[in-house]
Amino acid sequence: MLSADDRPLLRQATLANMNWNTSRFTYEDVDNSDELSHYFRHFPGDRDFGILDQATGRVRSVAWLVFLPESDPGYGFVNADTPELSITAFDGFRGQGIGSAVLGELIDIAKSRGVNAISLSVEDGNPARRLYERRGFQVVGRNGGSDTMLLSLT
Repeated sequence: MLSADDRPLLRQATLANMNWNTSRFTYEDVDNSDELSHYFRHFPGDRDFGILDQATGRVRSVAWLVFLPESDPGYGFVNADTPELSITAFDGFRGQGIGSAVLGELIDIAKSRGVNAISLSVEDGNPARRLYERRGFQVVGRNGGSDTMLLSLT
């Protein structure tokens, strides 16, 4: 399970998520934006949790859930009782099923903790959308060029 010691990794993953198709953001952008930094800056909150996958000392993928308040919503915010998913398969490990395995494990943990649903935001054109659709996430909203998706766990 991830801990506060993993915040630098979550910061790195947040930057990778924002730059999924091109280098649009820098660490400075991520650090100076409350809309982005709230995914890692205070992790873990009371109910937040996450996991990582590593082999031969390298982190291949990381996935975590954060419960954000209505006063500080994320891009995939549905409500304060629905955690928002962030997941990254790092360069060199995409398209190998690693992210899918990590997501499946995180979903199982969420169910065991009594989480009723998981939300996320995915930009148009992001190939990760196929993973989310395969796992049962459904579009429940739209924000600019992104869809908000929700997976019911009940």
